[in-house]
This record gives sequence, C-alpha cells and structure tokens, in this order.
Amino acid sequence: MTTEEIEVQCVFLRLAHEMSTMGSSLCAAALLAFLVFSLSLFVNSWHFRVYKGIFTNGTIEDGFVMERNGLVRELNERRKEILPFLISSGVKRLLDESGHFGQHKSFEIKHVDVSLENESDVSSGSIRMNKDHIGCDQLVDMKAVDILGSGYTKIVLKVLLSEGQSVALKTVYDQGTDMGRCLEDFKDRLGCHELVSFKLKKEIVLLQRLQHPNIIKLRGHCEDSVRAGGITAILEQGFPLQMIQLLQSPWEERFRVCLGLVRLLHYLSHSPLGSVALLDFQPRQFVMVSGELKLTDLDDASVTEPACQIDQDCILQFPLRNFSLPCSAQGVCEGLNEMRNLYNAYRYFFTYLLPHQAPPALRHLVDHIMNSTGELKWDVNDTLEAFEDMFHLYKSGLHLDNMPSSIIRDYAVMKGMSTSGNMEYRCWPSYNHQGCMLSVHSDKEAAFICNSLPQCTSFSLSDQRTWTGRLLASFQSGFSHLVTDGNSEVYLKKTKASPGTTVDNIGIDLLYTLLQPTNHTMCGHVYALLSTFSSHNLLPISKGGDPKPYCALQSLQKPRECMPIITCRVIMGLN
Repeated sequence: MTTEEIEVQCVFLRLAHEMSTMGSSLCAAALLAFLVFSLSLFVNSWHFRVYKGIFTNGTIEDGFVMERNGLVRELNERRKEILPFLISSGVKRLLDESGHFGQHKSFEIKHVDVSLENESDVSSGSIRMNKDHIGCDQLVDMKAVDILGSGYTKIVLKVLLSEGQSVALKTVYDQGTDMGRCLEDFKDRLGCHELVSFKLKKEIVLLQRLQHPNIIKLRGHCEDSVRAGGITAILEQGFPLQMIQLLQSPWEERFRVCLGLVRLLHYLSHSPLGSVALLDFQPRQFVMVSGELKLTDLDDASVTEPACQIDQDCILQFPLRNFSLPCSAQGVCEGLNEMRNLYNAYRYFFTYLLPHQAPPALRHLVDHIMNSTGELKWDVNDTLEAFEDMFHLYKSGLHLDNMPSSIIRDYAVMKGMSTSGNMEYRCWPSYNHQGCMLSVHSDKEAAFICNSLPQCTSFSLSDQRTWTGRLLASFQSGFSHLVTDGNSEVYLKKTKASPGTTVDNIGIDLLYTLLQPTNHTMCGHVYALLSTFSSHNLLPISKGGDPKPYCALQSLQKPRECMPIITCRVIMGLN
C-alpha cells in the first residue's frame, strides 16, 4: 500500500475508534466492513503489482508467470479462509457485540523489529485502546528475554516491556518450514512473507472472537507498515506444555489439565462461530499459565463441519481405529468436529494423565470416563458433566465418606507446632520432589495415607492449599525436634516410634519452655507427646518450685523424685 492509502486508513480507523467510545452500535460493523475491504484491496493491489512486474521488460517467461499466478491463488485462498470468521456470526450478532469487538484491536499500522540481536527495540508505537490493551507504543524499549518456541510458521519470544511486564510475542518465522517451502515454490520473499502471515492473522481474528479461560489471552497486536505481512501478536505469557514433567506431577494437577481441556472442548462445540475443530490437535498447541492449560495455536482451526453426500463421507479416521456418523439431510457431518476433538483429547491427554495414581475412591469414575471417551459413547456435554461431578466429589471430600473416623485417634496432635531436622523420605508423585508432600482433604485422609506408607511415623499440616482448596500434608519417617509455628500442626503416631525420634532428642529446651504454667495449651501437647512414647502416665505432683525438664522426663520412671514441680497433667487440670 502507498503512504497515502495508509494515511486514509488511519483516519477512518481513528474515526471508528472515536465512534466506539461514543457508544455507537454501528462501530463494530463499520470496522468489520473496513477490515474485509482492506483484505480484498491488498490482495487485489498485490495481484496488480505482480502482473506489472511481469510485463516490465516486455517479455514473459512461462515458469515465472506460473509461479506468480500460483502465489496469487494462494493469497486469495488465505483471504477466503479469514473472511468466514469475520462474517459468520451475522450482522445482528456483530451489532450486539459491537462494544466488545473493538476493544482488542490495534488498528494503527506501525513498524516493529523483534530481532533478539537488537533487543527488540521498536521504532514507534500506537495508541492504547484501553488499559489492558497492548499496542505498538507499549513495545517501545522492550527487551527480548528468551525464545519460547517455534514451529513451521511462527516463532514465539518472551519479552519484557518497559513497565516490567512479561508478555509473549508471536510473529512470522522467516526460517520456518512454511516460509522455506513458499520460497522454493514461488521465489518471492515479499509475497511469501505475506502468504505465511495469513496464518497469524487468522489466529488473531480467532483469538478476538473466541475467549475462554482455557484459551490464551490476546493482549493486542502490532502491524508493520514497511514489510507486507509484518504482524505481531501480543499474548499473555505461557510456558510450553511438557508432557514428561506433567506425568511426574501429582494426580490433582494432571486432573486439572484434563478438566480444563474438557471445559475448552465444550466451549468450542458451542462457540459463537459454531462448532470449532482443532485439526492439528497436539500437546504442542497448548501452554501452561499458572497451572492452567491454555490453547495457544488456532491457525489450523476449522469452523465448518465437513460436507457429505453419503454416510461414508462422515468417517473419522485415526491411526488405530475409525468412527462414523450419518450424513444429515442438510448434507453435513453434524458432530464430526466435536468427535474429532474429544477423541484427540482421549488419546493425547486422558490416556496418559488421568488413570495413573487416581484416588482409590474415584477410580471407578475414572475408568468410566476412559471407556466412554475411548469409544466415543459420550458427547462433549456428557463428558463435561462426568468431569464436573468427579471434581465436586474430590473437592468436597465426599468420596471419603466410607473412611473410618476413628483412624485419627491413632495420632497425637500438636497444634501450633512444626518439625525440624526431618528424616525425609520420598514418595511419588509429590509436590516436593525432595520429600513426600501430598494433598489431603482433612487430617483424617492424611492419617489414612500415613498408615498406608510403611516409613511414615508422622505428618504435618500447614495452611498451604492447592487449587482445589485441599490441604498440603508433609509425611516424615522421623524428626529431630519441634519448633513453634502458628500455621502448622504435627500428627504423631502413638503406636509406632521411629528409632531416630525419642523423648530425649525431641528437644529438652523446648520441653522446659512448654512446661511453664503460662502455656497450658502447649503443655497439653507435650503431655500427649510424652505419653506416646511410654506406657506410663505422668502422675499428679504437688505445685511449687520451678519446673525442671529432667524431672518431667524422670517422672515417667520415678515420679516422686521430681517433687515439687508443675507437670503438664496438673496444668491441664486432669487430676
């Protein structure tokens, strides 16, 4: 486009933005029409420039003409791919969403350089549309920190903005496979860059229309006025999904990923654009953001169900098995997109993440989900309902109703205490890879787990919680001493003492402190602890004098020699 064309576009777009701030209901429709017009104008003008270049020298080479014609056809096909996403919802729906549609677009055409060598300095910026939107002007003085990933078409950079905010920039990958193939076929770098960029443009449009907690958030985008197809998407920062690392995580975290995926698939089946199929459904299309799974690549998404004439046209093929649907009276394979997504979720995610180490009380539900999704007996609505039911049971602890309540009686509890000098042992999978830390609904479930672990003699509960609200429990085979901690509780088995944990090495100084008559509650904990390691009970001793820790210990054997002291039993008022 010429400079004059760009200036005219900017005037119209600024006017459209002003209309949106005034609450005009026709703003989004005007912006939509203008975007469609711009896409058509660009392709047509590029088509004209191609043929102008062909006839410059007055000669035509057949191969050259065929290459240019092929590139023009490809550009037109890419343009046709984007247009349905812009107009499929209809004018009425667009008008209803007019205030929402214009909030996430950066219409100002600017230049951006995202090379790592230049620390991604941006020459100029654009106007911020709202407080959350990031445009070209916010990319000024940004610094590229790392390459988060790259694929056939795009490369993703982690950058720090001048405000210290971390975001991900996604742009065309000049060394990518798609660019290489295009150059090999058409030998036109400018045209190929524009062709390859259509995938990113399609993704930006889809991210504007499809918004869900499990879809990456589009923070804005910036366009390059110098190079054709120079466009950069600005996204919230995520981290590539690492399946091996996820396989080593606790079941609760793996269940979170599967639950988020099912919620996403349910949304895609009922999206504003219709039923959306993820044609390139792979773990690499997802990232993790604060423990939540998010879809980040939408360039291969399809919003149309396959057309058909006979039932054989509606066959869904996978490497190990096939599924089929009847061809509808409208000549469409209705539900095929949903089936494709659901079975891919089963074979790429559920199979690896869901069954292993599932809570015993939930395994029958997990098996039911696996069988039903593996055979596609359920649709996405049924699958989501099953996942939500299991989530409710797990979060509420209702799946533990059959656990005996008396199990906690085998443990002495010391509130306001934590352990130090722990004799750690590892369990898998654990929230702490250097020890054994698992999530529990209550102290009763923690006691049940401790009883099932041969090495476990005690466990601690803190105020730390997981995403479900469950407690984190640390399990130990022993410890050297106790320390005061208002946010922790220690539970010690009464029937089994670790060889490394005795009354003598729990901490004499601590016992002396806790025996003071000003701390009745703590003294009760020490009394319970001393009783745990002896078949004798502390006997009542007359009041008077200063307490001596050795007397408290000797009272287990020779209580009369410790008079006069105040024992825990006297302070607790047990006599």
